[in-house]
Amino acid sequence: MTEAIGAYIFYEIAALLVLAATVGFVGLLLRQPLIVSFIAVGILAGPSVLDIARSDEYIELLAKLGIALLLFLVGLKLDLSLVRKLGPVALTTGLGQVAFTTLFGFLIGLGLGLDATTSLYVAVALTFSSTIIIVKLLSDKREIASLHGRIALGFLIVQDIVVVLAMIVLSALGVGAAADSALTDILAVFGYGVLMLLAVGLFIRFAADPLVERLSRAPELLVSFAIGWAALLAALGHYLGFGKELGGLLAGVSLASTPFREAIAARLASLRDFLLLFFFIALGASLDLTVLGASVGAAIVLSLFVLIGNPLIVLAIMGAMGYRKRTGFLAGLTVAQISEFSLIFMAMGVSLGHVADGALGLVTLVGLITIAASTYMITYSHQIYGLLEPLLGPFERRAAVREDEDWQGAGQPHDVILFGLGRYGMAIAQELREAGRQVLGVDFNPDAVRHARANGIDVVFGDATDPEFLAHLPLDDVRWAVSAVPEHDTGITHDDPRRALIRSLKDLRFGGHIAVAAHSEQAEAALQTAGADLVLMPFRDAAAQAAALVLSEAPPAHIDLADPDGQKELSV
Repeated sequence: MTEAIGAYIFYEIAALLVLAATVGFVGLLLRQPLIVSFIAVGILAGPSVLDIARSDEYIELLAKLGIALLLFLVGLKLDLSLVRKLGPVALTTGLGQVAFTTLFGFLIGLGLGLDATTSLYVAVALTFSSTIIIVKLLSDKREIASLHGRIALGFLIVQDIVVVLAMIVLSALGVGAAADSALTDILAVFGYGVLMLLAVGLFIRFAADPLVERLSRAPELLVSFAIGWAALLAALGHYLGFGKELGGLLAGVSLASTPFREAIAARLASLRDFLLLFFFIALGASLDLTVLGASVGAAIVLSLFVLIGNPLIVLAIMGAMGYRKRTGFLAGLTVAQISEFSLIFMAMGVSLGHVADGALGLVTLVGLITIAASTYMITYSHQIYGLLEPLLGPFERRAAVREDEDWQGAGQPHDVILFGLGRYGMAIAQELREAGRQVLGVDFNPDAVRHARANGIDVVFGDATDPEFLAHLPLDDVRWAVSAVPEHDTGITHDDPRRALIRSLKDLRFGGHIAVAAHSEQAEAALQTAGADLVLMPFRDAAAQAAALVLSEAPPAHIDLADPDGQKELSV
């Protein structure tokens, strides 16, 4: 009997995965984010259509793991230094948008006939925007490092902090509602939260770097540790009463200060998407299509508020702070959708008995509409701005001086990204730095990362062959990507890391030049065919330079890897 049940669950999961792949492919053709496709999979697999998703217990377990991992990755990316760097605009825009959206959303909810509690829940849910979707779209457009992209990331981080605080409050209220001494239990939950924060702070201060550095010597073990750490703190948070969401987030924050966070995030991104599939399947399967049909009118009104009202709120706040209307408009479009956190937030309200299932269905429908529409709005943001620019004059001061100040203080971009920090790579890095170039080093060897950092080089830990990791590198202003990765004894092969790097950079539409090191003429020809702009031959080049020094008293020329116009050839 047990074997038969296990076989049925296997068939069910297999059917769900095939359905998800099929619907996801259709969504890809329509240029839609996976969230839209996954919710559609849940609706199709639910009792209203195909009635495939029946193993609620197992799907719910995978969904909870997905939420914990999502919050872990949010914590891992919680770059508070960016908020500090863009402090006033990030905090003012983020908190201002949350406050105004909550106020107007609450009034709209009351106007639609919702009760006060449901209106408040829906209004708060409408304030959260999807960091995952926005980062992906801005990365595809190569606008992450632009001023409006940096500002958007800053106030999205503020939003992430707000949603976590909101979940903490909900968890505390849930504990208090189930107890006689509500206030005592709520204070206990906050007390446990403070103790956990202190414990995480001590872990960051004394254990995070040495522990993760030791684990990074075995990449598979590093991934296993990250998953286990996220699950452990999520379970501890749930046990102490402030929720697995906060526990998972704190697990990510505890590793965010390590130089290995980008590598961990890149390796876990696919697992996050896989597990979140089951959250959206559970969500979609729980929706009653008849209830959704009755909510269409309210969903359209709230969707128009999110699609139009949220960008206008951001545009007005940034205009008042002295930013140009173009920057405010492009940044504002990034909040023209609600987030996966909006659905998680509403699901928590349903589980606590604060709101009915119909409210969750309403917000889900708003999510489907706004995420689908805002994807095109962000993709074609410059064309939309060109059409609306004559109408946006009231949102700009005559002197938008604040924008110039922030852009000047945003930090100097890197001229060169150097992959491989061995002896050859470090020598190149030092020469470039002496020539006044800004260099970012990348290596998958923790010893090389530590050595480079000790020598004053900006460096991140990561795998040059991992496309997900490369997508998070600041490539926009980089003029040269240089690979000093050693050549294998077997020569160049189809899985050669240099070819993989070239292919990934081309897929990311990298606008600079690509240089790679090789030791043989055969490898040189193959890498040029693969798309390398320059193949460095360390032994041949060193021999040529040595001969030139012997035959001439003229000083040797230096390699120029940061020619801004790409007009000069690199020479030794």
